Amino acid sequence: MSTRAKLHEYRTFVSRALHRPGVVGAVLPTSRHVAAAVATVVPTTGAPVVVELGPGTGALSGEIDARLPERGRHLAVEIDPAMVRYLREAKPWLEVVEGDAARLRELLSATGAPKADAVISSIPWTLLPPAKQRELLREAAAALNTDGVFTTVTYLTTLWRATTREFVGALHETFDEVMPRSTVWRNLPPSRVYVCRRPRIEPGTAGEPTS
Repeated sequence: MSTRAKLHEYRTFVSRALHRPGVVGAVLPTSRHVAAAVATVVPTTGAPVVVELGPGTGALSGEIDARLPERGRHLAVEIDPAMVRYLREAKPWLEVVEGDAARLRELLSATGAPKADAVISSIPWTLLPPAKQRELLREAAAALNTDGVFTTVTYLTTLWRATTREFVGALHETFDEVMPRSTVWRNLPPSRVYVCRRPRIEPGTAGEPTS
């Protein structure tokens, strides 16, 4: 990415963070070090479907796309219209879908995409109430193939928050395997990547975890 493009990305991100802090949830775009850690879950063979939730200015998108095989699809579901416009202009190779991640399966169906092999989230979970966290996680889990993976990023500075504890609990409710990976210190603020597998979702249900 050129210096000019990078400055445009930062200006766009900071502008939306100031105007919609409840949607953006951070003061700076995620670093390439976090992006590289997240992208390791992307399949490198076949024709995988990879979905980003809340990509913002696409700080993770380049690393994901670099790993994706030629026949793969890379979709980005973004709720903020300004971010959607930015992504479509700055990253024309990305399939941008405007909408709420709570309707993920419906949105994917409209694009003709099958279930996802990987769902990678940049949603600011700690800003959401527990009920909304669980709604979004259930929808993401239900959109995955049985051997698919869900990956998300949280910030170390939020670990003390009750909403963060609620979110980690919701991950364990929604997935059979929840693996917190090593902390990525080269990010502001330092980040933790979670990799989750085997959704606790009954086949044919509306996304309710099993008991």
